[in-house]
Amino acid sequence: MTESRFRTHPAVRGFDRGADAYERGRPGYPASAARYLARVLRLGPRRTIVELGSGTGKFTRAILPLRSAVVAVEPTPGMRRVFARELPQVLLLPGTAEGIPLPDGIADAVVVAQAFQWFRHREAMREIARVLRPGGGLALVWNVRDESSDWSRRVSRIIYRYGRAHLSRERIWKAAIRARSSPFAALRRRTFPHVQRLTPAEVVDRFLSVSVVAVLPEAERRRVAAEIRELLRANPATRGRRLVELPYVTEVYTTHRRR
Repeated sequence: MTESRFRTHPAVRGFDRGADAYERGRPGYPASAARYLARVLRLGPRRTIVELGSGTGKFTRAILPLRSAVVAVEPTPGMRRVFARELPQVLLLPGTAEGIPLPDGIADAVVVAQAFQWFRHREAMREIARVLRPGGGLALVWNVRDESSDWSRRVSRIIYRYGRAHLSRERIWKAAIRARSSPFAALRRRTFPHVQRLTPAEVVDRFLSVSVVAVLPEAERRRVAAEIRELLRANPATRGRRLVELPYVTEVYTTHRRR
């Protein structure tokens, strides 16, 4: 499949345009989550991990210490450009979850961080099952903002003006995996605390990289950025701070390909 024929969710185009902001603003992932995957999916040396929707390599960096062979697959050229700059040692292929450019049974595990909701689930699950060895594992990972702090809630209110479709998407992908026709067993869920420390400029990049904002016209994105900067200047928890803390809960879902 040539790159021009890749079919992705419209929101992914925003990620392509905003790849540098994504790299600057998005959090990494806790090492505890990667160690958990190593135990549950039996990862380590002489094992192969395929990462779908690898973006700029945020999650890739978390799994590299496991010493498995990692193959990253990413459909958008902007994300691949940043990934190649940051992680030149990792094999990176253009492709989609619905058309993985790899042979049958190559992977001991497939991992997807912050991206599974954008896939066409039935097609993607067939492809994931195809590239997995019998009994191979699938991990779906999300950093979910913990909105217990006042300033984080207020920023979220700005973002939520443009939609909260992630809630309905979560119901859809969970239903797809749990369907009788699914090639995967029951999901298991674990959570891990995580904190991102950001400069005010990085906070702006963080929220400009949210899907519903990334696809906005440039003038609207500038208005969103201005609102966030003003909030950071005015809120007592962030005013005058060189670094602010943005808390998350890292959700990890695991399952295995049925034998």
